[in-house]
This record gives sequence, structure tokens and C-alpha cells, in this order.
Amino acid sequence: MIWVALICGLVLYRLVKPFFNDDDSLMDLETSNANALFSVAKRLEKLYRGSRVYVGLQIPDPDSASRQNIDLVLVTDEEAVVISVKNVSGFFSVDKDGNLVCTSGKHHKTELIPNPVAESKQLISILEEYLEQRGVALPEEYLSFKVICPNPNFCSIHPDSFPPEIITRDQWTQFKPEQKKVSSGWFKGAFLGGNKKNQGSFSEKLNSVLSTAPVLDRLEFKGNKYVLGEFLEFKGKRDDIHALREIKRSKVSRLTIQKISMFGFAHSTLQLLYAPRDYRSEGPSWSSQWKELTVNSSTEVVFQPQNSTKVRKYKLSSIVSMSLSA
Repeated sequence: MIWVALICGLVLYRLVKPFFNDDDSLMDLETSNANALFSVAKRLEKLYRGSRVYVGLQIPDPDSASRQNIDLVLVTDEEAVVISVKNVSGFFSVDKDGNLVCTSGKHHKTELIPNPVAESKQLISILEEYLEQRGVALPEEYLSFKVICPNPNFCSIHPDSFPPEIITRDQWTQFKPEQKKVSSGWFKGAFLGGNKKNQGSFSEKLNSVLSTAPVLDRLEFKGNKYVLGEFLEFKGKRDDIHALREIKRSKVSRLTIQKISMFGFAHSTLQLLYAPRDYRSEGPSWSSQWKELTVNSSTEVVFQPQNSTKVRKYKLSSIVSMSLSA
């Protein structure tokens, strides 16, 4: 009887395991740079009520004939701020050329991060040119830039030597939404550069353009984890792939995994909701009319993460939503 129980338990475990365990590709999500971007973006929106933060913009650059990545763009009623997020850890100092010098490990290994201030500053002109091409001429000094280092293991050596454009971890943790005096003091000075006239009309135009600007494709997982990059294709059974033929960037902007329906342990399906892309709207390019389809939970999303040479496969059952850029 004991052997029968063990065998039955093993069979049951093998059948149930695929439905409750995350696939191996999720192992690296805890340290994903995309998580840091969304964490910073959410905190900025709390610090600036009514603001909007755009993540993973891919702005066309005529000079290089390519798209330049912008981590975040914060838009308030007063200004827009291009923000580069450096999710790095170690002991940091700044050399004479503005590079970040990192010392880490017991062997005091030294690494150099090219001048983040200079890199971020270059993005200003690229974004300004893109906005002008789309009919938004910004006032002088309306667009500024900052570099945020949010990693808990970021330690600044001689913090007074850091340029004001770099927000260190210690500075980043000083501010809370309820501390209005602090937000309107150092934090406002750090991001908004002092007193400026209300530019609400410009922020409205800017939001309209940025909401339809090219961005990285996005996968959202349980536990507020993200991956940014490029969606490639679906993998799975023939019938499921045929059902998913409508899910392509030219037709769909967003896909949501609604729920899992299980029929015994031998079969499990996912209910998917997707929004047909609406090119007539000026805001987010999805319609209010959602469509539904059902596929097997073993179906996979083939995805190329940003700054990675390795293509990943993620099970649809582990994904909360997928957003596709036009």
C-alpha cells in the first residue's frame, strides 16, 4: 500500500507541477533591470501627483539611423525630465572625466561606467527633434535630464563630488509622497530646476505624443515583475498557434491573461483577452472592445529581452499581460 501511495503521489506531482511552478526563464526576473525601471516610475508618479511616466521609449535618431533607448520620461505640469536609471551595485566614485568608477568584491575589482551625465544629455536633443517632427515645439529649458541610481547596494564614495544630475541611492530614499515640503524643496529643485511658469498645455501635447511613441515590448509577470524587449512569436500546439494568429503588433496592442480553466489534471487552458489596435485614437492605441480566445496553458511566448543575446521562452500561464509597440 505504501508503494502504491508513493507511485500515485509521484504521478500526481508530475501532472500538477507544470501548472504551479514557474518556468526556468523566470529565475532571472528578480534582478531584471526592467523591474528597477518600473519601480522608479511608480515612485515618481506617487511623488508627483497627476504626473505620467513613460517607460522604455525607443526614439528614432536620424543621425545614427537607429532608435535610441530612453529609460524613463517624467511629464509634469511644469516640465518633462529624461531619466536614465543605473541599477548598479558597489562602491562608486566619479573620475575627472565624469565616469562612474565601481569597486566591488573582495578583490576590489574596478569597473568603469561611461559618463552617464553625458549620455543622458545627448538624449535631450534626440527627443526634442522627435517631438518637433510630431508638432510639439517645447519652450526653452522645458526638457531636462537626471540619472537615478536606485539599487540598495549602491554606495557613493565622496558623495559631494557627484554632479547634481546624478541622484544617488541615499538621496533617492529621502523623499516620501506625504512630505510635501521636501518634495517642493530639494526634490523639486533636483528635477524641476527652480521656479517655472505653468506649462500645462505643453504637458498635454507631450503626453499625447509620448503615449503613441515607439516603446519596447513588455511582459508583466506575477509579483510586479517585468521584462522589456521584443516579442518574436508564440510556440505551442498547432491549434493554439492558429488561434493566436491575430496576436501581432500590427493588429493588437495589449494581451491579458484572464484566468486558468482546469479540466482534471490532464488539460489546462488559458482565457486571453486582447484589444484590437485602434490607429484613429491619439492616446494609448487600443480600443475599449476586448476580444477573447482560449489556448493551452503550455503555450509559450518567445521573447528577446533588452540588452541580452539570449532568446527566452516564457509560458503564457506565468504572464499577467503583454504589451506590443506599434
